[in-house]
Amino acid sequence: MALRHLSLRDFVIVPALDLALGAGFSALTGETGAGKSILIDALQLALGGRGDALWVREGQPRCEIGAEFDTPASAQPWLEERGFDTAAGTLLLRRTIDASGKSRAWINGSPATVAQLRELGEWLVDIHGQHAWQSLTRPAAVRALLDAYAGADARALAAAWQDWQRAQAALAEARAAQNSLAQERERLLWQIGEIDKLAPLAGEWDELNQRHARLSHAQALIDAAQAAGAALEGDEGDAGALPALARAQDALAAQQAIEPEFAALLEVLQACEAQARDAAHSLHTYLRRAEPDPDQLAALDERMGQWIGLARRYRRPPEDLPALLAGWREDLARLESSADLERLQTAAALARAAYDQAAGEVSRLRRQAAARLAAAVTAAMQALGMPGGVFEVRLEPLAEPAAHGLENTSFLVSAHAGSAPRAIERVASGGELSRLALAIAVTTSTLGPAGTLVFDEVDSGVGGAVAAAVGRLLRRLGQDRQVLCVTHLPQVAACADHHLRVSKQRDDAGATVSSVTPIEGKARTQEVARMLGGEHISAATLAHALEMLQPPTSAPAGKGRPSPPSRPKARA
Repeated sequence: MALRHLSLRDFVIVPALDLALGAGFSALTGETGAGKSILIDALQLALGGRGDALWVREGQPRCEIGAEFDTPASAQPWLEERGFDTAAGTLLLRRTIDASGKSRAWINGSPATVAQLRELGEWLVDIHGQHAWQSLTRPAAVRALLDAYAGADARALAAAWQDWQRAQAALAEARAAQNSLAQERERLLWQIGEIDKLAPLAGEWDELNQRHARLSHAQALIDAAQAAGAALEGDEGDAGALPALARAQDALAAQQAIEPEFAALLEVLQACEAQARDAAHSLHTYLRRAEPDPDQLAALDERMGQWIGLARRYRRPPEDLPALLAGWREDLARLESSADLERLQTAAALARAAYDQAAGEVSRLRRQAAARLAAAVTAAMQALGMPGGVFEVRLEPLAEPAAHGLENTSFLVSAHAGSAPRAIERVASGGELSRLALAIAVTTSTLGPAGTLVFDEVDSGVGGAVAAAVGRLLRRLGQDRQVLCVTHLPQVAACADHHLRVSKQRDDAGATVSSVTPIEGKARTQEVARMLGGEHISAATLAHALEMLQPPTSAPAGKGRPSPPSRPKARA
Protein backbone atom coordinates (compact mmCIF):
# COMPACT_ATOMS: atom_id res chain seq x y z
CA MET A 1 0.00 0.00 0.00
CA ALA A 2 1.22 3.50 -0.75
CA LEU A 3 -1.23 6.33 0.21
CA ARG A 4 -2.55 5.70 3.71
CA HIS A 5 -4.31 8.88 4.66
CA LEU A 6 -5.43 12.17 3.15
CA SER A 7 -6.51 15.14 5.28
CA LEU A 8 -7.89 18.52 4.20
CA ARG A 9 -8.69 21.69 6.10
CA ASP A 10 -10.62 24.56 4.49
CA PHE A 11 -9.84 23.38 0.97
CA VAL A 12 -12.24 24.84 -1.66
CA ILE A 13 -15.60 23.54 -0.38
CA VAL A 14 -14.21 21.03 2.12
CA PRO A 15 -14.14 22.39 5.70
CA ALA A 16 -12.44 19.29 7.12
CA LEU A 17 -11.68 15.82 5.84
CA ASP A 18 -9.79 12.87 7.28
CA LEU A 19 -9.83 10.00 4.80
CA ALA A 20 -8.20 6.60 5.31
CA LEU A 21 -7.40 4.71 2.12
CA GLY A 22 -6.98 0.99 1.64
CA ALA A 23 -4.97 -1.18 -0.71
CA GLY A 24 -6.29 -2.39 -4.05
CA PHE A 25 -8.75 -0.51 -6.27
CA SER A 26 -10.79 2.37 -4.75
CA ALA A 27 -13.56 4.11 -6.71
CA LEU A 28 -14.65 7.70 -6.02
CA THR A 29 -18.20 8.41 -7.17
CA GLY A 30 -20.75 11.15 -6.76
CA GLU A 31 -22.91 13.53 -8.71
CA THR A 32 -21.34 16.03 -11.06
CA GLY A 33 -19.98 18.97 -9.08
CA ALA A 34 -19.90 17.07 -5.78
CA GLY A 35 -16.15 17.53 -5.49
CA LYS A 36 -14.61 14.27 -6.68
CA SER A 37 -11.83 15.98 -8.58
CA ILE A 38 -11.15 18.20 -5.57
CA LEU A 39 -9.48 15.22 -3.89
CA ILE A 40 -7.22 14.76 -6.90
CA ASP A 41 -6.40 18.48 -6.87
CA ALA A 42 -5.53 18.29 -3.18
CA LEU A 43 -3.27 15.31 -3.76
CA GLN A 44 -1.50 17.14 -6.58
CA LEU A 45 -0.90 20.13 -4.30
CA ALA A 46 0.55 17.84 -1.63
CA LEU A 47 2.93 16.56 -4.31
CA GLY A 48 4.16 20.01 -5.31
CA GLY A 49 1.44 21.30 -7.62
CA ARG A 50 1.09 25.01 -8.25
CA GLY A 51 -0.46 26.83 -5.29
CA ASP A 52 -3.07 29.55 -5.55
CA ALA A 53 -5.23 31.53 -3.16
CA LEU A 54 -8.29 30.13 -4.97
CA TRP A 55 -7.74 26.81 -3.15
CA VAL A 56 -8.55 28.46 0.19
CA ARG A 57 -12.18 28.08 1.30
CA GLU A 58 -14.00 31.37 1.21
CA GLY A 59 -13.68 33.36 4.41
CA GLN A 60 -10.77 31.32 5.80
CA PRO A 61 -7.16 32.49 6.34
CA ARG A 62 -5.53 29.37 4.87
CA CYS A 63 -6.02 25.82 3.69
CA GLU A 64 -4.00 22.77 4.68
CA ILE A 65 -3.37 19.48 2.90
CA GLY A 66 -1.74 16.45 4.49
CA ALA A 67 -0.90 13.13 2.84
CA GLU A 68 0.59 10.11 4.57
CA PHE A 69 2.42 7.47 2.50
CA ASP A 70 4.41 4.35 3.07
CA THR A 71 8.04 5.33 2.53
CA PRO A 72 9.29 3.79 -0.74
CA ALA A 73 12.64 2.07 -0.38
CA SER A 74 13.86 3.85 -3.53
CA ALA A 75 13.23 7.27 -1.92
CA GLN A 76 15.10 6.44 1.32
CA PRO A 77 18.55 7.65 0.12
CA TRP A 78 17.00 10.85 -1.26
CA LEU A 79 15.35 11.62 2.07
CA GLU A 80 18.48 10.86 4.13
CA GLU A 81 20.70 12.94 1.85
CA ARG A 82 18.47 15.98 2.44
CA GLY A 83 18.21 15.49 6.17
CA PHE A 84 14.56 14.38 6.42
CA ASP A 85 13.60 12.00 9.24
CA THR A 86 12.90 8.44 8.07
CA ALA A 87 12.80 6.61 11.39
CA ALA A 88 8.99 6.29 11.49
CA GLY A 89 8.78 4.30 8.25
CA THR A 90 6.02 6.58 6.99
CA LEU A 91 6.16 9.70 4.88
CA LEU A 92 4.05 12.69 5.88
CA LEU A 93 3.71 15.52 3.35
CA ARG A 94 2.05 18.70 4.56
CA ARG A 95 1.33 21.93 2.74
CA THR A 96 -0.46 25.16 3.57
CA ILE A 97 -1.62 27.99 1.32
CA ASP A 98 -2.83 31.26 2.79
CA ALA A 99 -5.37 33.69 1.40
CA SER A 100 -2.61 35.74 -0.27
CA GLY A 101 -1.35 32.69 -2.17
CA LYS A 102 1.76 32.16 -0.04
CA SER A 103 2.67 28.49 0.25
CA ARG A 104 4.64 26.52 2.85
CA ALA A 105 5.58 22.84 2.82
CA TRP A 106 6.95 20.17 5.18
CA ILE A 107 8.27 16.64 4.80
CA ASN A 108 8.07 14.57 7.99
CA GLY A 109 7.80 17.77 10.01
CA SER A 110 10.84 19.46 8.47
CA PRO A 111 10.46 22.51 6.20
CA ALA A 112 10.73 21.67 2.51
CA THR A 113 10.49 23.42 -0.84
CA VAL A 114 7.72 22.86 -3.37
CA ALA A 115 10.39 21.59 -5.77
CA GLN A 116 11.34 18.92 -3.22
CA LEU A 117 7.67 17.88 -2.96
CA ARG A 118 7.52 17.52 -6.75
CA GLU A 119 10.72 15.51 -6.84
CA LEU A 120 9.56 13.22 -4.06
CA GLY A 121 6.11 12.87 -5.67
CA GLU A 122 7.64 10.96 -8.60
CA TRP A 123 8.20 8.03 -6.25
CA LEU A 124 4.72 8.18 -4.78
CA VAL A 125 1.86 8.87 -7.21
CA ASP A 126 1.25 8.64 -10.95
CA ILE A 127 -1.85 10.61 -12.05
CA HIS A 128 -3.67 9.98 -15.34
CA GLY A 129 -6.17 12.69 -16.19
CA GLN A 130 -9.27 12.46 -18.38
CA HIS A 131 -7.39 14.20 -21.18
CA ALA A 132 -4.34 11.94 -21.01
CA TRP A 133 -4.95 10.92 -24.64
CA GLN A 134 -3.84 14.36 -25.78
CA SER A 135 -0.22 13.53 -24.97
CA LEU A 136 -0.41 10.66 -27.46
CA THR A 137 -0.33 13.21 -30.29
CA ARG A 138 2.81 14.98 -29.05
CA PRO A 139 6.04 13.53 -30.46
CA ALA A 140 8.11 14.32 -27.36
CA ALA A 141 5.60 12.63 -25.03
CA VAL A 142 5.30 9.60 -27.33
CA ARG A 143 9.09 9.27 -27.53
CA ALA A 144 9.47 9.60 -23.75
CA LEU A 145 6.86 6.90 -23.17
CA LEU A 146 8.55 4.49 -25.58
CA ASP A 147 11.99 5.20 -24.11
CA ALA A 148 10.70 4.53 -20.60
CA TYR A 149 9.14 1.27 -21.79
CA ALA A 150 12.38 0.34 -23.55
CA GLY A 151 14.64 1.33 -20.65
CA ALA A 152 16.60 3.64 -22.97
CA ASP A 153 18.78 6.36 -21.45
CA ALA A 154 17.63 9.42 -23.40
CA ARG A 155 19.58 11.78 -21.11
CA ALA A 156 22.91 10.16 -22.00
CA LEU A 157 21.97 10.42 -25.67
CA ALA A 158 21.13 14.12 -25.32
CA ALA A 159 24.45 14.71 -23.52
CA ALA A 160 26.37 12.96 -26.32
CA TRP A 161 24.53 15.14 -28.84
CA GLN A 162 25.50 18.31 -26.98
CA ASP A 163 29.16 17.23 -26.83
CA TRP A 164 29.15 16.58 -30.58
CA GLN A 165 27.54 19.93 -31.33
CA ARG A 166 30.08 21.78 -29.17
CA ALA A 167 32.97 20.01 -30.90
CA GLN A 168 31.48 20.83 -34.30
CA ALA A 169 31.03 24.48 -33.34
CA ALA A 170 34.64 24.77 -32.15
CA LEU A 171 35.90 23.27 -35.41
CA ALA A 172 33.71 25.56 -37.53
CA GLU A 173 34.81 28.60 -35.54
CA ALA A 174 38.49 27.70 -35.98
CA ARG A 175 38.06 27.24 -39.71
CA ALA A 176 36.26 30.56 -40.12
CA ALA A 177 38.87 32.41 -38.08
CA GLN A 178 42.00 31.07 -39.74
CA ASN A 179 43.04 34.42 -41.31
CA SER A 180 42.50 36.49 -38.19
CA LEU A 181 44.10 33.81 -36.03
CA ALA A 182 47.19 33.81 -38.23
CA GLN A 183 47.53 37.59 -37.92
CA GLU A 184 47.09 37.48 -34.16
CA ARG A 185 49.63 34.67 -33.89
CA GLU A 186 52.18 36.64 -35.93
CA ARG A 187 51.71 39.70 -33.72
CA LEU A 188 52.15 37.69 -30.51
CA LEU A 189 55.26 35.95 -31.85
CA TRP A 190 56.86 39.31 -32.73
CA GLN A 191 56.09 40.84 -29.32
CA ILE A 192 57.27 37.76 -27.45
CA GLY A 193 60.46 37.65 -29.50
CA GLU A 194 61.21 41.31 -28.76
CA ILE A 195 60.86 40.93 -25.00
CA ASP A 196 62.55 37.52 -25.07
CA LYS A 197 65.73 39.30 -26.20
CA LEU A 198 65.71 41.13 -22.87
CA ALA A 199 64.69 37.95 -20.95
CA PRO A 200 63.34 39.85 -17.96
CA LEU A 201 63.11 37.92 -14.71
CA ALA A 202 60.63 38.40 -11.91
CA GLY A 203 62.16 40.72 -9.28
CA GLU A 204 65.09 41.64 -11.52
CA TRP A 205 64.05 45.29 -11.93
CA ASP A 206 64.26 45.95 -8.18
CA GLU A 207 67.64 44.24 -8.02
CA LEU A 208 68.94 46.33 -10.95
CA ASN A 209 67.91 49.52 -9.22
CA GLN A 210 69.69 48.53 -6.02
CA ARG A 211 72.94 47.62 -7.83
CA HIS A 212 72.82 50.78 -9.89
CA ALA A 213 72.42 52.89 -6.77
CA ARG A 214 75.50 51.25 -5.18
CA LEU A 215 77.73 51.61 -8.27
CA SER A 216 76.71 55.19 -9.00
CA HIS A 217 77.64 56.20 -5.40
CA ALA A 218 80.72 53.99 -5.07
CA GLN A 219 83.24 56.81 -4.23
CA ALA A 220 80.95 58.35 -1.67
CA LEU A 221 80.54 54.97 -0.01
CA ILE A 222 84.35 54.45 0.05
CA ASP A 223 84.89 57.89 1.57
CA ALA A 224 82.29 57.19 4.24
CA ALA A 225 83.93 53.86 5.13
CA GLN A 226 87.40 55.45 5.38
CA ALA A 227 86.12 58.28 7.58
CA ALA A 228 84.38 55.82 9.87
CA GLY A 229 87.52 53.69 10.13
CA ALA A 230 89.66 56.72 10.97
CA ALA A 231 87.21 57.80 13.65
CA LEU A 232 87.43 54.39 15.25
CA GLU A 233 91.17 53.72 14.99
CA GLY A 234 92.54 57.27 14.93
CA ASP A 235 94.84 58.99 12.51
CA GLU A 236 98.20 60.68 12.80
CA GLY A 237 97.87 63.29 15.47
CA ASP A 238 94.17 62.45 16.03
CA ALA A 239 93.16 60.00 18.74
CA GLY A 240 90.39 57.60 17.68
CA ALA A 241 87.60 55.93 19.59
CA LEU A 242 89.43 52.64 20.18
CA PRO A 243 92.48 54.21 21.89
CA ALA A 244 90.12 56.38 23.95
CA LEU A 245 88.16 53.34 25.08
CA ALA A 246 91.41 51.63 26.05
CA ARG A 247 92.49 54.60 28.16
CA ALA A 248 89.10 54.72 29.87
CA GLN A 249 89.36 51.05 30.78
CA ASP A 250 92.88 51.56 32.21
CA ALA A 251 91.67 54.45 34.37
CA LEU A 252 88.77 52.47 35.85
CA ALA A 253 90.77 49.25 36.26
CA ALA A 254 93.33 51.00 38.50
CA GLN A 255 90.61 52.05 40.94
CA GLN A 256 88.03 49.19 40.82
CA ALA A 257 89.50 47.64 43.94
CA ILE A 258 88.46 50.74 45.84
CA GLU A 259 85.12 51.40 44.01
CA PRO A 260 83.15 48.22 43.17
CA GLU A 261 80.84 50.16 40.81
CA PHE A 262 83.78 50.60 38.42
CA ALA A 263 83.77 46.88 37.71
CA ALA A 264 80.35 47.05 36.04
CA LEU A 265 81.35 50.13 34.05
CA LEU A 266 84.55 48.40 33.01
CA GLU A 267 82.51 45.52 31.55
CA VAL A 268 80.43 47.98 29.54
CA LEU A 269 83.56 49.65 28.14
CA GLN A 270 85.06 46.28 27.24
CA ALA A 271 81.89 45.33 25.32
CA CYS A 272 81.93 48.68 23.51
CA GLU A 273 85.57 48.19 22.54
CA ALA A 274 84.83 44.69 21.19
CA GLN A 275 81.93 45.93 19.05
CA ALA A 276 83.97 48.91 17.81
CA ARG A 277 86.85 46.59 16.77
CA ASP A 278 84.32 44.35 14.90
CA ALA A 279 82.99 47.41 13.07
CA ALA A 280 86.52 48.53 12.19
CA HIS A 281 87.33 45.07 10.85
CA SER A 282 84.17 45.06 8.67
CA LEU A 283 85.10 48.50 7.31
CA HIS A 284 88.59 47.26 6.33
CA THR A 285 87.00 44.28 4.57
CA TYR A 286 84.57 46.53 2.66
CA LEU A 287 87.37 48.90 1.61
CA ARG A 288 89.52 46.06 0.28
CA ARG A 289 86.78 45.01 -2.19
CA ALA A 290 85.14 48.36 -2.85
CA GLU A 291 86.32 50.35 -5.77
CA PRO A 292 84.57 52.29 -8.56
CA ASP A 293 83.67 50.11 -11.60
CA PRO A 294 82.68 52.32 -14.54
CA ASP A 295 82.32 49.37 -16.93
CA GLN A 296 79.81 47.56 -14.70
CA LEU A 297 77.90 50.78 -14.18
CA ALA A 298 77.72 51.34 -17.94
CA ALA A 299 76.42 47.78 -18.43
CA LEU A 300 73.76 48.36 -15.81
CA ASP A 301 72.76 51.65 -17.44
CA GLU A 302 72.36 49.89 -20.79
CA ARG A 303 70.18 47.05 -19.41
CA MET A 304 68.01 49.41 -17.41
CA GLY A 305 67.59 51.52 -20.54
CA GLN A 306 66.32 48.42 -22.40
CA TRP A 307 63.81 47.77 -19.62
CA ILE A 308 62.59 51.35 -19.69
CA GLY A 309 62.36 51.41 -23.52
CA LEU A 310 60.19 48.27 -23.71
CA ALA A 311 58.06 49.46 -20.81
CA ARG A 312 57.36 52.76 -22.59
CA ARG A 313 56.60 50.99 -25.88
CA TYR A 314 53.95 48.76 -24.30
CA ARG A 315 52.81 51.39 -21.79
CA ARG A 316 53.52 49.31 -18.75
CA PRO A 317 55.65 49.87 -15.65
CA PRO A 318 59.07 48.22 -16.05
CA GLU A 319 58.39 45.80 -13.22
CA ASP A 320 55.35 44.41 -15.19
CA LEU A 321 57.42 43.16 -18.16
CA PRO A 322 57.91 39.57 -16.84
CA ALA A 323 54.16 39.16 -16.22
CA LEU A 324 53.35 40.69 -19.62
CA LEU A 325 55.63 38.19 -21.34
CA ALA A 326 54.06 35.26 -19.46
CA GLY A 327 50.56 36.43 -20.42
CA TRP A 328 51.50 36.67 -24.11
CA ARG A 329 52.90 33.16 -24.02
CA GLU A 330 49.63 31.87 -22.53
CA ASP A 331 47.65 33.70 -25.21
CA LEU A 332 49.84 32.17 -27.90
CA ALA A 333 49.36 28.68 -26.45
CA ARG A 334 45.58 29.09 -26.46
CA LEU A 335 45.67 30.51 -29.96
CA GLU A 336 47.73 27.67 -31.29
CA SER A 337 45.44 25.20 -29.52
CA SER A 338 42.32 26.74 -31.07
CA ALA A 339 43.99 26.88 -34.45
CA ASP A 340 44.94 23.22 -34.30
CA LEU A 341 42.45 22.02 -36.91
CA GLU A 342 43.73 18.48 -36.81
CA ARG A 343 43.13 18.24 -33.08
CA LEU A 344 39.66 19.82 -33.42
CA GLN A 345 38.76 17.48 -36.27
CA THR A 346 39.81 14.51 -34.16
CA ALA A 347 37.75 15.76 -31.20
CA ALA A 348 34.70 16.27 -33.43
CA ALA A 349 35.10 12.79 -34.91
CA LEU A 350 35.35 11.21 -31.46
CA ALA A 351 32.27 13.11 -30.27
CA ARG A 352 30.34 11.98 -33.34
CA ALA A 353 31.40 8.38 -32.75
CA ALA A 354 30.23 8.59 -29.13
CA TYR A 355 26.88 10.00 -30.27
CA ASP A 356 26.51 7.33 -32.96
CA GLN A 357 27.15 4.63 -30.38
CA ALA A 358 24.62 6.08 -27.91
CA ALA A 359 22.04 6.69 -30.65
CA GLY A 360 22.54 3.19 -32.06
CA GLU A 361 21.95 1.62 -28.65
CA VAL A 362 18.81 3.73 -28.09
CA SER A 363 17.52 2.82 -31.57
CA ARG A 364 18.07 -0.87 -30.86
CA LEU A 365 16.14 -0.67 -27.59
CA ARG A 366 13.37 1.33 -29.25
CA ARG A 367 12.93 -1.23 -32.04
CA GLN A 368 12.71 -4.06 -29.55
CA ALA A 369 10.32 -2.20 -27.26
CA ALA A 370 8.12 -0.96 -30.12
CA ALA A 371 7.06 -4.50 -30.99
CA ARG A 372 6.42 -5.44 -27.34
CA LEU A 373 4.44 -2.26 -26.62
CA ALA A 374 2.37 -2.61 -29.78
CA ALA A 375 1.45 -6.20 -28.94
CA ALA A 376 0.58 -5.41 -25.31
CA VAL A 377 -1.58 -2.37 -26.12
CA THR A 378 -3.30 -4.22 -28.97
CA ALA A 379 -4.22 -7.02 -26.55
CA ALA A 380 -5.58 -4.48 -24.04
CA MET A 381 -7.68 -2.85 -26.79
CA GLN A 382 -9.53 -6.10 -27.41
CA ALA A 383 -10.70 -6.17 -23.80
CA LEU A 384 -11.78 -2.51 -23.96
CA GLY A 385 -14.41 -2.83 -26.65
CA MET A 386 -12.13 -2.38 -29.67
CA PRO A 387 -12.15 -5.90 -31.19
CA GLY A 388 -9.92 -6.21 -34.19
CA GLY A 389 -8.21 -2.93 -33.31
CA VAL A 390 -4.48 -2.68 -33.84
CA PHE A 391 -1.96 -0.45 -32.15
CA GLU A 392 1.32 0.25 -33.89
CA VAL A 393 4.51 2.04 -32.88
CA ARG A 394 6.21 3.53 -35.94
CA LEU A 395 9.88 4.48 -36.04
CA GLU A 396 10.73 6.70 -39.01
CA PRO A 397 14.44 7.31 -39.76
CA LEU A 398 15.50 10.95 -39.77
CA ALA A 399 17.38 12.51 -42.66
CA GLU A 400 19.80 14.02 -40.13
CA PRO A 401 20.64 12.94 -36.56
CA ALA A 402 18.88 14.85 -33.78
CA ALA A 403 19.24 15.30 -30.04
CA HIS A 404 16.59 12.62 -29.44
CA GLY A 405 18.17 10.07 -31.76
CA LEU A 406 18.03 8.74 -35.29
CA GLU A 407 14.28 8.35 -35.69
CA ASN A 408 10.93 9.94 -35.00
CA THR A 409 8.39 8.02 -32.95
CA SER A 410 4.65 8.04 -33.49
CA PHE A 411 1.66 5.98 -32.42
CA LEU A 412 -0.74 4.66 -35.06
CA VAL A 413 -4.03 2.95 -34.45
CA SER A 414 -6.69 1.05 -36.31
CA ALA A 415 -9.90 1.11 -34.30
CA HIS A 416 -11.61 -1.54 -36.42
CA ALA A 417 -10.60 -4.79 -38.04
CA GLY A 418 -9.49 -4.51 -41.62
CA SER A 419 -8.52 -0.82 -41.60
CA ALA A 420 -4.95 0.36 -41.94
CA PRO A 421 -3.35 2.00 -38.85
CA ARG A 422 -3.23 5.78 -39.11
CA ALA A 423 -2.34 8.71 -36.85
CA ILE A 424 -4.27 8.53 -33.59
CA GLU A 425 -5.93 11.93 -33.77
CA ARG A 426 -7.21 11.22 -37.31
CA VAL A 427 -8.94 7.87 -36.86
CA ALA A 428 -10.08 7.59 -33.26
CA SER A 429 -13.21 9.01 -31.62
CA GLY A 430 -13.20 10.62 -28.19
CA GLY A 431 -14.30 7.42 -26.49
CA GLU A 432 -11.77 5.38 -28.42
CA LEU A 433 -9.02 7.81 -27.51
CA SER A 434 -9.90 7.52 -23.83
CA ARG A 435 -9.87 3.74 -24.01
CA LEU A 436 -6.61 3.77 -25.91
CA ALA A 437 -5.01 6.06 -23.34
CA LEU A 438 -6.26 3.73 -20.59
CA ALA A 439 -4.84 0.70 -22.39
CA ILE A 440 -1.46 2.40 -22.68
CA ALA A 441 -1.58 3.58 -19.05
CA VAL A 442 -2.29 0.07 -17.79
CA THR A 443 0.33 -1.46 -20.06
CA THR A 444 3.02 0.96 -18.90
CA SER A 445 1.88 1.29 -15.26
CA THR A 446 4.73 -0.84 -13.97
CA LEU A 447 7.39 1.41 -15.45
CA GLY A 448 7.48 4.08 -12.78
CA PRO A 449 8.29 3.70 -9.08
CA ALA A 450 4.96 5.17 -7.90
CA GLY A 451 2.98 2.85 -5.63
CA THR A 452 -0.30 4.75 -6.18
CA LEU A 453 -2.01 5.18 -9.56
CA VAL A 454 -4.76 7.78 -9.89
CA PHE A 455 -7.20 7.78 -12.82
CA ASP A 456 -9.37 10.87 -13.10
CA GLU A 457 -12.39 10.02 -15.30
CA VAL A 458 -10.23 8.18 -17.82
CA ASP A 459 -13.32 6.08 -18.60
CA SER A 460 -15.24 9.00 -20.10
CA GLY A 461 -16.89 8.22 -23.40
CA VAL A 462 -17.44 4.51 -22.72
CA GLY A 463 -20.26 2.45 -21.29
CA GLY A 464 -21.93 -0.94 -21.22
CA ALA A 465 -19.69 -3.95 -21.60
CA VAL A 466 -16.68 -1.74 -22.31
CA ALA A 467 -17.17 0.02 -18.99
CA ALA A 468 -17.27 -3.35 -17.25
CA ALA A 469 -14.04 -4.30 -19.01
CA VAL A 470 -12.45 -1.05 -17.80
CA GLY A 471 -13.51 -1.87 -14.25
CA ARG A 472 -12.05 -5.37 -14.44
CA LEU A 473 -8.83 -3.93 -15.83
CA LEU A 474 -8.50 -1.46 -12.97
CA ARG A 475 -9.29 -4.16 -10.42
CA ARG A 476 -6.59 -6.39 -11.89
CA LEU A 477 -4.19 -3.45 -11.78
CA GLY A 478 -5.08 -2.93 -8.12
CA GLN A 479 -3.72 -6.38 -7.28
CA ASP A 480 -0.20 -5.02 -7.77
CA ARG A 481 -0.60 -1.33 -6.88
CA GLN A 482 -2.93 0.99 -5.10
CA VAL A 483 -5.43 2.39 -7.65
CA LEU A 484 -7.75 5.38 -7.16
CA CYS A 485 -10.29 6.13 -9.87
CA VAL A 486 -12.80 8.96 -10.17
CA THR A 487 -15.66 7.57 -12.23
CA HIS A 488 -19.27 8.12 -13.25
CA LEU A 489 -19.74 4.55 -14.49
CA PRO A 490 -21.50 2.04 -12.24
CA GLN A 491 -19.75 -0.83 -14.06
CA VAL A 492 -16.37 0.58 -13.00
CA ALA A 493 -17.45 1.42 -9.45
CA ALA A 494 -18.89 -2.06 -8.97
CA CYS A 495 -15.46 -3.59 -9.64
CA ALA A 496 -13.75 -1.59 -6.91
CA ASP A 497 -12.35 -3.12 -3.74
CA HIS A 498 -13.36 0.04 -1.86
CA HIS A 499 -16.04 2.58 -2.65
CA LEU A 500 -15.89 6.25 -1.61
CA ARG A 501 -18.95 8.43 -2.16
CA VAL A 502 -18.47 12.19 -2.57
CA SER A 503 -21.49 14.38 -1.87
CA LYS A 504 -22.23 18.02 -1.26
CA GLN A 505 -24.76 19.75 0.95
CA ARG A 506 -25.34 23.06 2.71
CA ASP A 507 -24.10 23.73 6.21
CA ASP A 508 -25.93 25.72 8.91
CA ALA A 509 -24.66 28.98 7.41
CA GLY A 510 -26.00 28.09 3.97
CA ALA A 511 -22.55 27.48 2.43
CA THR A 512 -21.96 24.50 0.14
CA VAL A 513 -19.65 21.89 1.64
CA SER A 514 -18.42 18.54 0.39
CA SER A 515 -17.99 15.25 2.26
CA VAL A 516 -16.45 11.88 1.48
CA THR A 517 -17.90 8.71 2.93
CA PRO A 518 -16.55 5.16 2.61
CA ILE A 519 -19.58 2.98 1.83
CA GLU A 520 -20.30 -0.71 1.72
CA GLY A 521 -23.22 -3.05 1.93
CA LYS A 522 -26.63 -1.46 1.40
CA ALA A 523 -25.21 2.06 1.04
CA ARG A 524 -22.94 0.95 -1.75
CA THR A 525 -25.80 -0.84 -3.49
CA GLN A 526 -27.84 2.35 -3.30
CA GLU A 527 -24.98 4.38 -4.79
CA VAL A 528 -24.47 1.98 -7.72
CA ALA A 529 -28.24 1.98 -8.28
CA ARG A 530 -28.20 5.78 -8.37
CA MET A 531 -25.44 5.68 -10.96
CA LEU A 532 -27.54 3.21 -12.98
CA GLY A 533 -30.96 4.79 -12.73
CA GLY A 534 -30.57 8.36 -11.66
CA GLU A 535 -32.57 10.16 -8.97
CA HIS A 536 -35.47 7.64 -8.78
CA ILE A 537 -34.27 4.17 -7.85
CA SER A 538 -36.57 1.26 -8.70
CA ALA A 539 -36.55 -2.27 -7.41
CA ALA A 540 -35.19 -3.42 -10.78
CA THR A 541 -32.37 -0.91 -10.56
CA LEU A 542 -31.52 -2.09 -7.06
CA ALA A 543 -31.53 -5.70 -8.20
CA HIS A 544 -29.26 -4.81 -11.11
CA ALA A 545 -26.89 -2.97 -8.79
CA LEU A 546 -26.83 -5.88 -6.37
CA GLU A 547 -26.06 -8.25 -9.23
CA MET A 548 -23.18 -6.02 -10.42
CA LEU A 549 -21.67 -6.00 -6.95
CA GLN A 550 -21.49 -9.76 -6.66
CA PRO A 551 -17.85 -10.94 -6.37
CA PRO A 552 -16.51 -12.42 -9.60
CA THR A 553 -16.54 -16.19 -9.56
CA SER A 554 -13.39 -16.41 -11.64
CA ALA A 555 -11.15 -14.63 -9.18
CA PRO A 556 -8.00 -16.67 -8.47
CA ALA A 557 -7.42 -17.94 -5.01
CA GLY A 558 -5.70 -15.48 -2.76
CA LYS A 559 -6.71 -12.53 -4.98
CA GLY A 560 -9.96 -11.60 -3.32
CA ARG A 561 -11.03 -8.15 -2.30
CA PRO A 562 -8.88 -6.41 0.34
CA SER A 563 -10.64 -5.38 3.51
CA PRO A 564 -12.26 -1.96 3.46
CA PRO A 565 -10.61 1.06 5.15
CA SER A 566 -10.66 1.09 8.92
CA ARG A 567 -12.41 4.49 9.15
CA PRO A 568 -16.14 4.07 8.69
CA LYS A 569 -16.79 7.66 7.58
CA ALA A 570 -15.03 10.87 6.73
CA ARG A 571 -17.14 14.01 6.57
CA ALA A 572 -16.72 17.68 6.03
